[in-house]
Amino acid sequence: MNKKLNIRLISDEKLMQFFSDNNIPKFHLKQLNQWLWQKNVPSFNNMTNFSKELRELLNAHFYLPSVVICKKIKSLDGTIKYSMKLEDDKLIEGVLIPSKKRLTACISSQVGCSLTCTFCATGTLNLKRNLNFSEIFEQVYIINEEAEKEYGKKITNIVYMGMGEPLLNYNNVIKSINHITAKDGLAISPKRITVSTVGIAKMIKKLANDSIKFNLAISLHSAIQEKRNALMPIGASISLEELKSSIQYFYRKTNKRITYEYILLNGVNDTISDASALVKFSKISPCKINLIEYNNVVGKEFVKSTPNATTQFIEFIESNNLIVTIRRSKGEDINAACGQLVNMTE
Repeated sequence: MNKKLNIRLISDEKLMQFFSDNNIPKFHLKQLNQWLWQKNVPSFNNMTNFSKELRELLNAHFYLPSVVICKKIKSLDGTIKYSMKLEDDKLIEGVLIPSKKRLTACISSQVGCSLTCTFCATGTLNLKRNLNFSEIFEQVYIINEEAEKEYGKKITNIVYMGMGEPLLNYNNVIKSINHITAKDGLAISPKRITVSTVGIAKMIKKLANDSIKFNLAISLHSAIQEKRNALMPIGASISLEELKSSIQYFYRKTNKRITYEYILLNGVNDTISDASALVKFSKISPCKINLIEYNNVVGKEFVKSTPNATTQFIEFIESNNLIVTIRRSKGEDINAACGQLVNMTE
């Protein structure tokens, strides 16, 4: 007996062939996609506009795995962190972040991470595996439902800033975004989706060649090569010059403004000379600089930048006519803030 296949991972072409082989009318494929991606049903039995015979046929050949919440915890500031269990019992984390004008879903693209950035908790987990595009999509669907339950409205934005490096799981990330933005999916505008990368240069160029419509953010954290190498081991294999070249290529092809993410670490990368290097790097193309408060991670020696150093850093960047914002910590009390995601149930 053949093993059942995960129907969410079967292409439309193969499903259409299956329908044809079993004399099922073509219009059922559109209905099936609506059940899978728009309504995210957990069982074929929920597909009520299908005959009993069709539901039994689908059930005989395919199965429908589900990502499920196994734990949730709410911060004093309203941020909610979710631990979610996958089909193989591995765990990931996602976060719902409320603000005055936005409800943002922060989602993961991998189980763990291979990049071992020195300031980040997720890097201590090591990489277990990539998420498939359905698992990524289901995180968004689940957090969207939770947003309506908790705040009475849907999410407004999605950031691929959770566990993992999205561009090392490129195909699944792109497929997940295709389903999230599709009319028979969640119909969320790509302009409200941001993918964050440590700066995988060749994949940034691939994004440009693929004419992506979503936003791109780059975790920079230092524009001085030696400091970046120390903070982010990836810097030793992908230099700032190589990263710069890929960003310039990306802008030429897409005309899209990059966002740079920069965690301010006391006495490490928060001096005026650091700000000067950041300004010089940032002027290679139109951009926005998003400064991030460091969030404490157990076992890490870093400390957030002082208010005075932060103010001076911001004022220097603004004096050079660059757009800069400061992202205040949200969810730090439940380890849901930037750099803190680690499987809380493990």
